[in-house]
Amino acid sequence: MFTDFLSDIFSNNREKDAIIWQGRTYSYRFLLKTFREWMKQLAESSVSANDVVLLEADFSPNAVALLLALIEHSCIVVPLTASVKAKKEEFCEIAQVENIITIDQEDAVSFDKISRRADHELLRQLKDRGHPGLILFSSGSTGKSKAALHDFVPLLEKFEVSRHAMRTLTFLLFDHIGGINTLFHVFSNAGCVVTVQDRSPDDISRAIETHKVQLLPTSPTFINLMLLSEAYRKYDLSSLELVTYGTEVMPESTLRKFHECFPNVRLLQTYGLSEIGIMRSKSESSDSLWMKIGGEGIKTRIVDNILHIRTPSAMMGYLNAPSPFTPDGWFDTGDTVETNGDYIRILGRESEIINVGGEKVWPAEIEEVIQAMPGVEDVAVIGIKSPITGQMVQAAVKLVTEETLSDFRKRMRTFCKDKLAPFKIPQKVVLADHSFHGGRFKKLRRGD
Repeated sequence: MFTDFLSDIFSNNREKDAIIWQGRTYSYRFLLKTFREWMKQLAESSVSANDVVLLEADFSPNAVALLLALIEHSCIVVPLTASVKAKKEEFCEIAQVENIITIDQEDAVSFDKISRRADHELLRQLKDRGHPGLILFSSGSTGKSKAALHDFVPLLEKFEVSRHAMRTLTFLLFDHIGGINTLFHVFSNAGCVVTVQDRSPDDISRAIETHKVQLLPTSPTFINLMLLSEAYRKYDLSSLELVTYGTEVMPESTLRKFHECFPNVRLLQTYGLSEIGIMRSKSESSDSLWMKIGGEGIKTRIVDNILHIRTPSAMMGYLNAPSPFTPDGWFDTGDTVETNGDYIRILGRESEIINVGGEKVWPAEIEEVIQAMPGVEDVAVIGIKSPITGQMVQAAVKLVTEETLSDFRKRMRTFCKDKLAPFKIPQKVVLADHSFHGGRFKKLRRGD
């Protein structure tokens, strides 16, 4: 069946640690037993094969075992975490959810049958195949959340190739493509999933020390927060071997500083989207933003500096938006890149470009410079309307100093003068009392 290869791995590694949850360790023997128990309960429950099931949970023993059982039961799973609980009703409507399974903080499970029949054309296609599915919602940080529907079968295929087993922290969320990828990567290699209930720099550092974490998949925003907080100085992080990062553009200064603080930790830039899964990648070096992406059956091309990808793991389509695929079957990522031989460097989303009198400005470039100023905790840059140049640059800044807006603006212009072209220096500056990231620790530039 769909998860046979995982069942074999669990059986062959029964005594190894599989999950650490709330400080308690669960073995592969326990996970295999719980998975089989849920398979029996699903067969006797109101959840039919191919039903659309909202799985409201986080990384817990029952959540993981139930996810595997739902896949084996050919269900279409909609994972949902507390970070987007306010959108639960909206997501249920869009995904045409037929069952809700809720797992609370004590790992107790409850079932709720919904009086609805999923009849979206794409859902019908997947049900006709008899395949399990996955529906992932975008964060909606730049607009309405989009629902990407995946056939779980091609998503799982890449995990049948064995890799290195590591103790891995589940930083990326249960309802995020990176979190799903982390889970299956670890289990397919008989590694150990280390879960956390809080994703603050202190809690993450403490978990790394306590559980001897080797791999931390995270985001540039969190890496910057870790460096700013200096939480890493309070804990022994010597077990850490590899940090992978993606989801947004990494500031070169942040990469350089992290590499200086952790010279023995390898850094690997990853690339993936909710619509296409996570690609295999190779960084030119730990302190380089250049990378290669590819893997089995994956093809890339650059069209007008925009990255296009063709992959077997691509979604079937959106449930609530037009298809983003080109007529010849390529996914337009919307990411602008520059190339150097086989390597690419992500510059940013095409939709985020600020056009100042015909000159292109990338928010991440300006954020990196301002972030390097003493007293700056966080910064988010956007374009706003200008009657003269069409757009101008605005920077929202969170300070740890007691400066007035006027004093900071003067200091910023002096600091940026020899680092940015005049049209890139923010013409408008606002001070904020909050950081510019959401629950997924990804830069939010518009505060929504």
